[in-house]
Amino acid sequence: MEAFLKEFQHLKIQLEEIKSATRNFDKSNIIGKGGFGKVYQGEASHSMGQSIVAFKRLDRNYGQGDPEFFKEILMLSRYTHENLISLVGFCDDDGEKILVYEHAFHGSLDSHLSSNTLTWRQRLKICLAAAKGLSYLHDPNGTQQRLIHRDIKSSNILLDANWNAKVSDMGLSKIGPANQQHTFLVSNVVGTFGYIDPLYMETSILTKESDVFSFGVVLFEVLCGRLCFQYNNGHLQSLVQMWKKSYKQKKLDQIIFQVLKQHMDPSSLETFSDIAYRCLQKSREERPKMSHVVEKLEIALRFQEICEVVESHVDYEEISMYAIPPVVYGSEQELKMHLSKGIFVNNGKTWFLLNKNGEHCEMISAAECLIPIHSVSPEHADYGPNKSRFVFDYYSPFCWKFKTRVRTQFLSPHVAYTLNLVFDISYGRKDYLGLSYILAGETKSSTSYLAEKREDGWLMAELYQFTSDSRNVDLEITFECRYPLLVEGIEFQPLERAEHHVLEDEDVDMQTDTYWEQKIPNDYEDVIKLARYPVEWTTKKELYYILCQGFPIKNGEEWFSLGKNGKKCYMLPATAALGSGAWTWQSLSESRFKQVAVDPHGSFSINTGTNILSPETTYAIYLVYRIQENHSGSEPPVKVSIGEYQSWYIYLLSPQAPTIKPKAHQNTHNPLHRPKMKGLPQQRDDGWMEVQVWEYKTNITNASISVNLRFTVSNKKSLKGLIMQGIEFKPI
Repeated sequence: MEAFLKEFQHLKIQLEEIKSATRNFDKSNIIGKGGFGKVYQGEASHSMGQSIVAFKRLDRNYGQGDPEFFKEILMLSRYTHENLISLVGFCDDDGEKILVYEHAFHGSLDSHLSSNTLTWRQRLKICLAAAKGLSYLHDPNGTQQRLIHRDIKSSNILLDANWNAKVSDMGLSKIGPANQQHTFLVSNVVGTFGYIDPLYMETSILTKESDVFSFGVVLFEVLCGRLCFQYNNGHLQSLVQMWKKSYKQKKLDQIIFQVLKQHMDPSSLETFSDIAYRCLQKSREERPKMSHVVEKLEIALRFQEICEVVESHVDYEEISMYAIPPVVYGSEQELKMHLSKGIFVNNGKTWFLLNKNGEHCEMISAAECLIPIHSVSPEHADYGPNKSRFVFDYYSPFCWKFKTRVRTQFLSPHVAYTLNLVFDISYGRKDYLGLSYILAGETKSSTSYLAEKREDGWLMAELYQFTSDSRNVDLEITFECRYPLLVEGIEFQPLERAEHHVLEDEDVDMQTDTYWEQKIPNDYEDVIKLARYPVEWTTKKELYYILCQGFPIKNGEEWFSLGKNGKKCYMLPATAALGSGAWTWQSLSESRFKQVAVDPHGSFSINTGTNILSPETTYAIYLVYRIQENHSGSEPPVKVSIGEYQSWYIYLLSPQAPTIKPKAHQNTHNPLHRPKMKGLPQQRDDGWMEVQVWEYKTNITNASISVNLRFTVSNKKSLKGLIMQGIEFKPI
C-alpha cells in the first residue's frame, strides 16, 4: 500500500492541518454524512492552491472502509471531468483516513428536491450536468477503462456554487473492460434502497444499464420534488412503481412538484419525462445509453430556454427611446445592429450593448457612480488621460480612495457576469495594481493585482463574478489603491466560460500527419548522439515518433523532444537552471530529473542557456513547478526582471475574482477560470504546473538562448512551498 500512496504523494495533506481547519473535527463544521462517514468543511492548502474544501472522514461504523478509501483516491485521480467531484487531497495518518474534495457550496441534490426556489430550468441543468459526468464514466475518452458507479442517487450528486452538478462517491464503483460494447460483471449487490436496478438485485449481474436505472430514479425525484421512498408503518416503501404508473397513464400532473408547473414548457416536460421513464425499463436492452440521456436532456433544456426567452422578451424599441443621440432605424434587424455597436442611455451616463450571444453589456460612467473620498483634481495630475467613451463634459478626479454606487437597468437574467473597474493610472506601474476593494455588507476586502490593457487603451481590473437574477443590480463598493486612478466607469460584461483544462503532451498522429518527414531536423544525428540511452529505429517514420515522444540527453540531466511543428523543445533541470544558494534540494521520484529545488529563500535567479534549439524560432520559456501543501498561500504576483530597468509580473497561483455571495433566493457560481494567457499558470498532464516567464527569438545563424532572469515576490512574502522541477523551452 505504501507503493500505491507514493504515486499520489503530491495529494497528501497532514492530519494536523486538517484538525486545524476543522477545529479538531468540531461538530459545528459537519456539513453531511454518508456511507463513508461524516463530512466536514474548512479551509486548507492543497496541490491546487488554498480554498474551502470538504473533508470526508472514514468511520467504519457507517459501512465502508479501507478498500473504498483507496479506490476513491485511485478513481478520482484517473477519471477527471468537470461533472465529477474533484479530489484535491487525502490524509492517511495516525489511523485516520480522510478524503479531501473540492467544496460543494450547495451540498447534495437530495436536500434541494423540495426547494421552492430551484426552478425547472435549474433542475434541467443539474440533471444534464450529472448525466454528462455519468456518461463520461461509462465511456471515458482515451484508454481509460469503463466504470460503473453502482450507487447513483441524489445524495451522491453534489452542487457547486453555480448549481453545477458533480457526481461523487466512487468507493463502490466497478471497472469494466474498455474494448467491449457491453460489460457484464458478476458482483455482490450493493447500493441504496429505491435506486438499485431490480435486475441487478435478481441476478447479481452488473452492467452500465444498472446505473442508467438509478439515474432514471433521480430524474423522477427532480420532477416530483421528493425522494424516491417514504416511510409507511415503520417500513421503507419505494415510489418508483407509482411514478412509472402515473407516466404510463398520462397522469404526470398528479406527481409533478406543484411549484414547477406554472413555468414548465410542455415540450420540455414531455422530453424529460419520456427519457426518465425509459431509464426505468425492466429490460436492459430497452434502457437508453447515458450518451442518449444527455442528448434528450439537452433538448429538454433547450425547449425550456426558448420558452423563457419568449416570456422575458426585451423591448429594445423602448430602450432605444432613451438613447442619446436618438437611434434611427427602419427594421428590428437594423435596430439590433445599432445595439450591437452600443448606445448611450440614462442621459449619456450609461453605455448599453447587445453582444453576439444576445446578452446585455452595461457600463455605468464615473459621472453616475463615483464618490471620491481621497482625490486630486485632473489639472494637478501628471498625466494625459485616454479619451473616454462618455463624451459628455465630465472630468473625474484622480482618486486614491473612492466609492462607487452602481445601479444597473438592463442586465440579462441567468447570465454569468464579470464586474470590472475601467480606469487609468496617473503614475506608477500599470501592470501591478495592488487595488483593494470591499463590497458593502462584506467584512473581508479583496485585492486585484492584475491590470489588463484593453483595446480602447484603458486598463481593466476584474472585481467580482456573479450570476444575474434580474436586470437590476444595486451595489456599493469602496476602493483604495497605492496610485491615484482615473476611473472611466464600472462595467458588467457577460463572461464566456473558459473552462479549466490540462495542458496535454503533444501526441503525434502518424496516420494524419502527412508532412512528418519534413519535420525531422537536419541535425537529428547530432541530437541522437546526445541521448542517454541508445535510440534505435527501423524507419524514418519511427524515428520521427521517437523524437516527438522525447528522451533524456546528456546523462539524463536534460530532456529533448520535437513539437508538432517540427521545432525543437528542450528542458533543463532545476540543478542546471537555478542558483544553488537560494534553494533546498530534495530527491523526488515524480520529477523527470529525480532532483528538485524546494523553498527558495526569498528571491531567486535563473542563469542558464542552450544552443540546441531551432533557428529563426520564437520560444517561450516556462517555469515547471509545483506548489506543495505548506505553501505560503501567496496570491500576489512574482516580479520577473532582466537587469535593472526591465521587469514584468507572473503568477504562480492563478488569481480568481471572488463571487458576489447570493441572497437566499439567488443563484451564484464558482469563479470562472481565466483563459490561457501569458503570466498565468496552467496545469500540465504530468501533474506539474507551468507558467511562461519570457520570450526569445533565435536568429538564422545562432540557435542559442541565454537566460538571465531574477524572480522576486512583490509584497516581500515568502515563496515557501515552491517545488521547482526545471525550465522548458517550447516554440510558440
